[in-house]
Amino acid sequence: MTDFKKNLKQKIDNSLNSFKHNLSSIRAGRASASFLDQIKVDVYGSFMPINQIANVNVQDSSMLNVQVWDRNNVAAVEKAIRISDLGLNPSAEGDSIRVPIPKLSEERRLELVKICANYTEQSKISVRNIRRDILDGLKKEQKNSEISEDELKSYSNDVQKIVDESVKSIDALFLDKKEEILSV
Repeated sequence: MTDFKKNLKQKIDNSLNSFKHNLSSIRAGRASASFLDQIKVDVYGSFMPINQIANVNVQDSSMLNVQVWDRNNVAAVEKAIRISDLGLNPSAEGDSIRVPIPKLSEERRLELVKICANYTEQSKISVRNIRRDILDGLKKEQKNSEISEDELKSYSNDVQKIVDESVKSIDALFLDKKEEILSV
């Protein structure tokens, strides 16, 4: 007997938590220190999250201050913020970077909704990949005569139900965030 459901739910929960974190980093109307969390910076030969090489502080409701720990990385952090899909225009001042958060015009709101839609699609792809991996494992078990063909079919249906519920949750979270962005 396999414990695929526990494994499936755990992996999907991790994917959903990552999706929620990505959505929470998008703030409609106010600057937030977590706004830059998903940005990766090319330093020391690898890509590192910005919060591992700098402190991100909220200066006021429309300005973030990024205090880079190693002065040699200021240009790399500034570049990473500039080329991110967040539409920000940072400016370096010594070993810190000021990041003005643009006022939310209708165009900016639509950009943020597109970013959220991208995160939504990435999350759905992640859940589908998890489904594929679980189903491949179940097929191997059936091929090795560990489970019967009927059990495989039943388990496959269970997997699909869990995946469908997860996709509904992802869509609901997206719609809530979209409403939040467009109503501010």
